[in-house]
Amino acid sequence: QVQLVESGGGLVQAGASLRLSCAASGLTFSRHYMGWFRQAPGKEREFVARINWAGTTYYADSAKGRFTISRDNPKNTVYLQMNSLKAEDTAVYYCAADRLGRSNRADYWGQGTQVTVSS
Repeated sequence: QVQLVESGGGLVQAGASLRLSCAASGLTFSRHYMGWFRQAPGKEREFVARINWAGTTYYADSAKGRFTISRDNPKNTVYLQMNSLKAEDTAVYYCAADRLGRSNRADYWGQGTQVTVSS
């Protein structure tokens, strides 16, 4: 059974930083792109960032320059470092694992972690 368990969300002020973590189990970590998506209230879920086994990264325009995705392969864990947070970053953040590295869907999803940025 595949499990993706996110942690690290919370309530912060604008300009602050947060680091999200996602621990994966039940899948071959090296065969999956790992990514982060988010869904704000009243909006569709959107792609944020992804990373492959070798560490190649890809970001949504909204994340470029502020967010950094990384992975620790021996620990089966992926991270999202978020700096200079803005109110518009408020959303539920979901970890995702996908064999193809798609930006609009994934094979597996975590349960989500809430990030709230107050202005």
